[in-house]
Amino acid sequence: MALETIHPDTTIGAVHLTVRDLDSCVAFYTERLGLELQRRLEDAATLGAGGATLLGLAGRPDAPRVRGTTGLYHFAVLVPTRRDLANTLRHLDATRTPLAGASDHGVSEALYLADPEGNGIEIYRDRPRAEWPFERGSVKLTSDPLDLDALLADGSSGTWSGLAAGTRIGHMHLRVADLASAERFYVGVLGFDVMARLARALFLAAGGYHHHIGLNTWAGEGAPAPPPGAAGLARFEVRLPDRAARDRVVARARAAGVSVEETAEGMALSDPSSNRVALVTDAERATG
Repeated sequence: MALETIHPDTTIGAVHLTVRDLDSCVAFYTERLGLELQRRLEDAATLGAGGATLLGLAGRPDAPRVRGTTGLYHFAVLVPTRRDLANTLRHLDATRTPLAGASDHGVSEALYLADPEGNGIEIYRDRPRAEWPFERGSVKLTSDPLDLDALLADGSSGTWSGLAAGTRIGHMHLRVADLASAERFYVGVLGFDVMARLARALFLAAGGYHHHIGLNTWAGEGAPAPPPGAAGLARFEVRLPDRAARDRVVARARAAGVSVEETAEGMALSDPSSNRVALVTDAERATG
């Protein structure tokens, strides 16, 4: 465990992806997922819900397409209510958007799919914390089948108007080369708490949440990092409530010998598997 844990109000901010076909990805995220297009440039776009930025896309037609590397497993879009999840499912069905899966995790109910370039996406709603199952002091994350018919019955038949205000990025799930080194970074340096251990996977959080960070080696131990500029995850934001909370994390990272760069995207550092993390605050949002 870290000597000092990360601030309990820490959350996950925007996710930034490099994509080869920006037009098709913007269409997917607006028309299928219901994100709002906030800004569109020739080679970049930002999207969100209710005014909050959730996703940044950088278009790079020549970006290498890679498989079997570390990087994104999925990013998870948290909707405010079960009805919002039901309405999303109804819209995905109406637009013939294929699901990769649907699970009841005990703490949450989740839908899984991928964008046109294979980037994994989870859309989920949380159950109230009082209903979360625990086992021997750890949150119990189940993977039971989700009853889609029962979920649809909880929705409305009104006109689809996109993702609800209050939707945000709930967690990130990453492929890593080695769980032990990833734990040393995310727990020992950044200060997240271990919430659950599964076979070749680890789930971490701030403030008692079920997980803000998921880590796995399900594709194999020792996976290489993608080459610079590859299609897929460019970075994700760990959002701290204020500069003092961020500076404490930066100080721990530097004391541990982790390189931290002050950039336009925030205080940027990389985990041992080359997943890029931007430490940002509500007052200093990462851009681009």
